[in-house]
Amino acid sequence: MLIRYLILSIFLIQIIQCGLTHQDSDELDSLDNDFAEFEDFDVEDEQNVPEENFNTAPKSSEKILIEDEIDIIVNDEDDDSEFEHFQDVEEFEGFEIKEEQVESEPKITIAKVPVNFRQNWDSYYLEILMLSGLVVYFINFVTGKSKNGKIANTWFNTHRQLLEDNFSLVGDDGSLDRNENVNLIKESENVFTLWCSGRTCCEGMLVELKLIKRQDLLAILSGMMRPTMDQIHITVRMNKEDMDTFIFCLAAKKTAQQLVKDMADLSVYCPERKPGDKFNVSSSFNVMSEIGEATSAILDSKVSTVINKYPEYIDFIHFSDQYSGVKQTEDSGALKLPETEKVLMFNFNIPVKGMSLEEACSKLTPLMNMVFYCIDKVKRIRLTKEAKTKADKNRQKVEEAFLKSTHQARAEAAAARKEEKRRLEKEKIMAEDDPERQRRWEIKEEKRQAKKRGPKMKQLKVKAL
Repeated sequence: MLIRYLILSIFLIQIIQCGLTHQDSDELDSLDNDFAEFEDFDVEDEQNVPEENFNTAPKSSEKILIEDEIDIIVNDEDDDSEFEHFQDVEEFEGFEIKEEQVESEPKITIAKVPVNFRQNWDSYYLEILMLSGLVVYFINFVTGKSKNGKIANTWFNTHRQLLEDNFSLVGDDGSLDRNENVNLIKESENVFTLWCSGRTCCEGMLVELKLIKRQDLLAILSGMMRPTMDQIHITVRMNKEDMDTFIFCLAAKKTAQQLVKDMADLSVYCPERKPGDKFNVSSSFNVMSEIGEATSAILDSKVSTVINKYPEYIDFIHFSDQYSGVKQTEDSGALKLPETEKVLMFNFNIPVKGMSLEEACSKLTPLMNMVFYCIDKVKRIRLTKEAKTKADKNRQKVEEAFLKSTHQARAEAAAARKEEKRRLEKEKIMAEDDPERQRRWEIKEEKRQAKKRGPKMKQLKVKAL
């Protein structure tokens, strides 16, 4: 009985196993049917791949490309169903499809250059104008320089004998035979100088020929609007004992106005301008004088005759014992009066236009004779006691006014000098290895500072009865 049950159970187990295996085979068949559609793609790809690919191993990039193509094809099939509504005509009624306009490429135009462009001189008018200006400037420089040299040499040759008669030394070129090879010194193209010395009552005489800047084209053009003249400026430096204390000036009206404005001695001692006819000279001149008797002594009959005969050749005559040059400005910060000297100055015009150079220079000979006459005349002039006292008082007033105006500046300068002196003394003491001396100096300095900070009191002295 037991054996029957055992055989029956084994039989049932076999039947169950056979049913399970049959079910598994059906599932596998269904799976094979599901992937059958992909097998079609594989077969087509294998047919399209050339036989050469089977000979060599495909690269990874080619595999990726094939897979991407497969995905794209599959997606296109799916998208056709999704975007079918866009193809419906009734869906987009009233919507106008605008055609995009294709932008046209920019048109490039090439200018036509004439063949004879380089041969057209109108294109170079600026360069031609500049070159012409340079040529004209160079020609004017050469001719102007030559003419100024001729004027200076002609004047010197005309008056050389007169200068040698009044001075033992005329010019100085470094040679032993000074009076043989002497000539003017060329300071610039329009300025020439000559120094003369060796005469009584004066240290020497400086002659300066200040001619028109004929070598400068711009100066000539400006001279057309403001005409200028060639001039000769003579400065005689007198000995201190050979000239008395007075200031005198005779000048053309326009020049006198400028001299009073610029010259320190004239602006301080004699700023008043008087007409020349009061002193028997031409009314075209103004006279500025500090001492009346000195003016009458200078403008005697001989000098007045020359001045009235050649008024157009005389620019100014200036005698001064307080000559210090151009007036200093208030911002100059000078703490003392400028140094003065005793000088006689003459400024003459050279008449070049309308006559030859020899004739123009010979016109100045009477004026040169007047210069030497005035040198001897000034040496002989002696002021009276009243005039001398007046002149001294004037100079004392000017000095007091200057000291008063510069008192504050001089006090500050003196304090700065004292402070610098103390600083140097302190550095000297501190540099020494003497503590006792340093201690004494510090005590002394503390007392000085305490005294400086204390109240200032004036001490009054009372005389006993």
